[in-house]
Amino acid sequence: MKFLDKLEEWLIASLMAAATILIFVAVVHRYLSGLPIPGLQDYLIQLNTSWAQEACIYMFVWMAKFGAAYGVRTGIHVGVDVIINRMNTPWRNKFVIFGLLAGAVFTGIVGTLGASFVWEIGHTDQTSADLEMPMWIVYLAVPLGSYLMCFRFLQVLVAFARTGQLPKHDHSHVEGLEDELTAEEKGARA
Repeated sequence: MKFLDKLEEWLIASLMAAATILIFVAVVHRYLSGLPIPGLQDYLIQLNTSWAQEACIYMFVWMAKFGAAYGVRTGIHVGVDVIINRMNTPWRNKFVIFGLLAGAVFTGIVGTLGASFVWEIGHTDQTSADLEMPMWIVYLAVPLGSYLMCFRFLQVLVAFARTGQLPKHDHSHVEGLEDELTAEEKGARA
C-alpha cells in the first residue's frame, strides 16, 4: 500500500507543480508579448501558448480526482458529523460503516459509468480543441480517480472495522518538522 500512497501523492504534487509553472509561463509570455519591443514581441507572438489554459484545466481535473481519494485516505474531507459523534458507540459505528459503504458504492458506480464512457469515446476521433489530445485520455481521470476513491473508502472501512478509528487529519501537524527540530536541538547541544 505504501507504493500506492506514494504514487498518489507524487501524482498530485507533480500535477500541481506542472500546472503552476505552466500558468506562470503563460502569464509571463502574455505580458511580455504586449511590450512594444520589436524583436522580442515578434518572437513571442510566434510562440503559441494558447494550449496552456486547456492543459491546466485537464491537470486540475486529474489532480482533483486523485486528491479526493487522498482526502478519503487521510481524513481531510470536510464532513458534518456533529450528530453522529453524539450517538452512543454502537449506533455511531453503524452510521459510519453505512457512510463508508455508501461512499464506496457511489464512487464504484461513478467509476463504472466513467469507464463505460471512456470506452465509448475511445472509439471516436474526438480530440481536445487546443492540445488535439484524444478525449478518452482526458476523461480517463473519472474512472481511475473514482475507482481509487472507492478503494480508499473500502480501505478506511476495513481499518475502522478492525480498530474503531477513522483517519483524522491534524491541521497543526507539519510533516518533516520533527526531523528538523531534532536536527536543530542536536546543533544547539554541540
